[in-house]
Parts: sequence; structure tokens; C-alpha cells
Amino acid sequence: MEKKHNKYRITLEHLHSPKDLGLNETIDFEFENHDEVFSIIERIRENNPFEKESQATEFALGLKLFSEVMLKNRENPLFEEFLPAFGAFMKKLKAAIKEGNS
Repeated sequence: MEKKHNKYRITLEHLHSPKDLGLNETIDFEFENHDEVFSIIERIRENNPFEKESQATEFALGLKLFSEVMLKNRENPLFEEFLPAFGAFMKKLKAAIKEGNS
């Protein structure tokens, strides 16, 4: 049986702290997403609505991580008020990306 989701691994390393706390932490985890995350990152980079290209990458990755958890837990009362606004936000974002590619 073929899985319906793409699978990814993220490794996050703490590189610097302004207070030089000597933190040397790393988090490594895997996740699944129904979308192809790299293509979404690329589309948002191409139509970058932010000051820096790195912010487009941060935004796209954060959005995909958050939205997938929310969709998998849509019955959770935590998301009850947020889901309608998120749907409207996603429509606006997709329209903006589509316009940028025209």
C-alpha cells in the first residue's frame, strides 16, 4: 500500500545565544505532510512577500508544520475559533502566490 503523505526529517541545531549560555542542543524529528513541502517553499521564495528570502523559507516551513498538525487535530477545541480564519488566510496566500507566477 502506498502512503498518501510525503515524509521529511528536520534537524534543528542551536548555533548561538546572545547571552552565551553554552547551549548546544539539537532536535531531530520526522514528520509527514500531504503537500510536497520543497515545492511550496520554492513558490513562496519566488513570490517573497518579506524583507529577506530566508523569511520566506521560515514562513513556508512553519506554516506547513503548523497547518498539518492543525488539520490532523481539527476536532481539538484549541483550533475551533482559528480554523475559519486560517482557511481565509490560506485562500489569500494562494491567490497572492498565483498572482506572482502570472
